Amino acid sequence: MALFKKRTVGKPGEWYYCLEHKKVEEGPDCPGKDRFGPYASPQEAQHALETAAERNLQWENDPRWHDASARGDRDGDQD
Repeated sequence: MALFKKRTVGKPGEWYYCLEHKKVEEGPDCPGKDRFGPYASPQEAQHALETAAERNLQWENDPRWHDASARGDRDGDQD
């Protein structure tokens, strides 16, 4: 008997957006590397890419996540 062959079964009401198939799916049918979620509704899952883009933009503009070394400053001073 092979180890780790058991497939993850999704729970009803958990929605995912599959990046490979570009569609909303109930339960984790595709591998985790290919999906966003879980979301509470199919509508939330449908907007997964927009949600990710908004979060990425917030992260890129959040000064708490960008220290001086990331900007190329050695001593933290800005010119």
